[in-house]
Amino acid sequence: MPDQIAVRGLTAHAHHGVYAFEREKGQTFSVDAVLDVDTAPAAAGDDLAKTVNYAELAQRLHAVLTGEPVDLLETLAQRLADVCLADPLVDAVQIVVHKPEADLGVPFDDVTVSIRRTRS
Repeated sequence: MPDQIAVRGLTAHAHHGVYAFEREKGQTFSVDAVLDVDTAPAAAGDDLAKTVNYAELAQRLHAVLTGEPVDLLETLAQRLADVCLADPLVDAVQIVVHKPEADLGVPFDDVTVSIRRTRS
């Protein structure tokens, strides 16, 4: 199993969705990102430059989450994965986008879209 760095529960108010009321009012979204990264070089030298700076990553993910609205969670998840894979140290990423306030017309806890992408 590869080493992993995870940022979970990154939350923001955003305006993604197919319906006009979602775009106008917005709602809470959250993201979990789990990155496959070889952390051995960073650990050996106690060197932040040899690993993913998760504070900087969180800022970039938050910018996408609150950025240009999209219709589909699938599109949002792909954009978030692309941000993670832009770092050459990331071999793969698992993204989960949560939309707990979606209007389904029935009681529910959460709606999620999960994707896994690897460096090509």
